[in-house]
Amino acid sequence: MCGIAAVIGFQSASIPPEVLRCACDNMRRRGPDDAGVLVCHGRGFSLGFAAVRLAIMDPTLAGRQPFLYAGGRYLLAYNGEVYNFRELRARLAAAGHTFRTETDTEVVAAACAQWGVEALPRFNGMFALAFVDLAEQRGFLARDRFGIKPLLYASHDHRLYVASEMSALRDLGPWLRDVDTPSLLHYLLFGYFAAPDTIYSHASRLGPGQYARFDHEGFKAPARYYDAVKAVRGRDALDYTEACRRVRAALFQAVARRRPADVPLGAFLSGGLDSTIVATHLAEASPESIDTFSIGFLDHERFDETDFARLAASRIGATHHELRLRYADVLEALEPLLDRLGEPFFDSSLLPTAVVSRLARGRVTVCLSGDGGDELFGGYWRYLGHDSLAAYTRLPSWLRALFIEPIAGSAPVAKTSTAKNRMRQLRKLLRAAGADVAGRHLAWSRILAPEAETILKADTFVEPAMQRIRAVFNELTAGLNPDDDLNRVLAFDLRYGLPGDMLHKVDFASMHESLEVRVPFLDPDVVELALALPVRYKIHRGLRKRILVDAYRGRLPDEIIERPKMGFELPIGEFLRGPLRDVFAGVVTRDRIESLGILDHAGVSRIYDDHCSRRADHGDLLFALLSLCWWRMRGG
Repeated sequence: MCGIAAVIGFQSASIPPEVLRCACDNMRRRGPDDAGVLVCHGRGFSLGFAAVRLAIMDPTLAGRQPFLYAGGRYLLAYNGEVYNFRELRARLAAAGHTFRTETDTEVVAAACAQWGVEALPRFNGMFALAFVDLAEQRGFLARDRFGIKPLLYASHDHRLYVASEMSALRDLGPWLRDVDTPSLLHYLLFGYFAAPDTIYSHASRLGPGQYARFDHEGFKAPARYYDAVKAVRGRDALDYTEACRRVRAALFQAVARRRPADVPLGAFLSGGLDSTIVATHLAEASPESIDTFSIGFLDHERFDETDFARLAASRIGATHHELRLRYADVLEALEPLLDRLGEPFFDSSLLPTAVVSRLARGRVTVCLSGDGGDELFGGYWRYLGHDSLAAYTRLPSWLRALFIEPIAGSAPVAKTSTAKNRMRQLRKLLRAAGADVAGRHLAWSRILAPEAETILKADTFVEPAMQRIRAVFNELTAGLNPDDDLNRVLAFDLRYGLPGDMLHKVDFASMHESLEVRVPFLDPDVVELALALPVRYKIHRGLRKRILVDAYRGRLPDEIIERPKMGFELPIGEFLRGPLRDVFAGVVTRDRIESLGILDHAGVSRIYDDHCSRRADHGDLLFALLSLCWWRMRGG
């Protein structure tokens, strides 16, 4: 696990190693164990590679990067883990390759040398890499199938710049300062940047399952080497009982595949269904007791899951570690984390993710997590919303018009109580009652509610931006049954929202604490099995993640199987109404808001007042604005 940076010049002008060392210093938390820079020049072609290393497999200096292979012909900078590297190593050895280390890095270099970009679909893992054949003066960038590991790039003045984090990319190309207005509007609508967009007009992010070639003539457009929708096309439907068995088997194998490490390994355990499944299988695959980690909130019991985590840990015999936070603990973590964000980000659970990563890093170097289970098996409220809306529209129209909708429009809303949260969800449900599946899903995924569009200047048009994302929805779900609404929604989130939001959050927060996080639910076998399952196996009669519930009934504690869905969230709405008020006022200033060109400060003030008075719940949007202005304050 590492952070990487590279400058690839398509002319022979020298590349100063100082900028690469600066990028390494910026990413040192991603790789505290080692750092290296390699610069070389050729006729009409020059490059500099850099990497910081968190040593996981073969932690000796033999695995240091940038990595030269085959007598120095091939050069690799690589961030991630390829879990099937031992099988690939055996195949490559049979083809004549020799190995001098026990790292997966050397196997990745040999595979790329042997098969070129055809090596990429052979990797089962998470990775972002830059690979060069120095003799042929050509190479490629690549990112894993589901976007677990980040890779940013920019092309400028006959050079290609590459980095794991935006702050490091900015070190390589200080000209990166022009804000991309369409991407900024997307951020305000949804809270994150989806590939290929970034906050800057000159920088891009490589998409999940993509590669991009380059040679002495320049950089080529990215292409896709993996498409999960195409991978499952034409598969026969499974009997439900057999599907339950296969889901259990695939998840066990995915966890076991991610267990090997030459450093201590544990698991995040929130007490929810997905993390409990992962921790249970890790305990089954491990000869000794495993370490598990969770956090809770002393000031808000509704956001505290530690009782469930403790129960799950006790059932599997884990050595459990927990930390319960107060307001002050979260505020203490806020500033250093926001300072390191190279781009603004809306998801306030970034903070508790960093805190639980710090807790885990005190005992282990690698953790397994349950991320991806909701997107694959239908865990979020917005997935259930499609069924709920159908049930709602069956109510008498007079009842909806005279009673329910007026109450939903005026009642206090917040996530702090079940009743207020239900009212918040009903308000969102009604937001897109007459739309098609794409319109409903995008409306329910937005953090910028229609009534909050007053934060935008009058000449900023939301509808064209939404139409562009609808086009992406249709493109990413092409090939699925057009009448299979929920599976289209899940496929879209898997390929669009998951890498932009959840995976970005986990990578940044965990690497901020020098912790590697592995994601068994995003094993290709699990993903393809889940995508091929009928909708009724996932959501049925109001039950979310039906197949996981039935597959693990009797294997997990009933209290966890039967408990309501609860996200790993920070009570950010309450923080903004209380302890963060002064911080918000000091950061989200008129000058910073209006310097971005599309925001109106008076509109921001109005929605903040609505939030504080509980006329609305704009917690996610307000934290997105806080993060945006903090980024601006720090030189963004």
